[in-house]
Amino acid sequence: MSTMWLSKARLNHDQKAVAALASVLVPEDGSARVAATHHLVWSLFAGDADRKRDFLWREERPGHFLILSPDRPGDGGGLCTVESKEFAPALSAGDRLGFSLRANAVVSRGEPGSGRGKRHDVVMDVLRHHPKGERASHRLGLVTEVGAAWLVRQGERHGFVVEGQPACDGYEAIRVLRGRGEKPLTFSQIDFAGVLSVTDPARFIAAIGHGFGRARAFGCGLMLIRRV
Repeated sequence: MSTMWLSKARLNHDQKAVAALASVLVPEDGSARVAATHHLVWSLFAGDADRKRDFLWREERPGHFLILSPDRPGDGGGLCTVESKEFAPALSAGDRLGFSLRANAVVSRGEPGSGRGKRHDVVMDVLRHHPKGERASHRLGLVTEVGAAWLVRQGERHGFVVEGQPACDGYEAIRVLRGRGEKPLTFSQIDFAGVLSVTDPARFIAAIGHGFGRARAFGCGLMLIRRV
């Protein structure tokens, strides 16, 4: 894994020009904020119009972001204050780590006659088999059940084992408006937290850099870790 940088970025509310635009840059509405903060974080990597997203981010609270990237982010022309440090965890098999992850958890199901799979939200993939009138009452329990199962599968693929029952909270559907004539982008997110054991350090660190799940351009996929 090449050098990565873990950065804290904070919107500069103390600057009058930025403060005046705060409600636009970081709207109160959840779905609108995801779209706006997506553009705000991208602005910290301005300079190459053809650049593909190679960073992960998440909003800790309105106007405060954590970013993992191969390059240090800029300040967006003074929009943000940014503090960066090198991310190079020295891990060994058996290490126990506390983790936090906001992820768009999906499962791929084969479509008849298409020859390829279609991604489905893990909760809705199970919930659709319940009668419509009963779905609301089953949703909360399914978030914990299928969310934890998805996380276990991630560990099997990426070199870690989840210890015990992880917290699976904050299930939320996000709807991001796009350009005129384009369908809105819809996805869900779950906040995971718990303790894991590392089984394959190289695979695990590589997975952290790549991100977990989908919707990584919209604030999902960044796993934060700390020593237990």
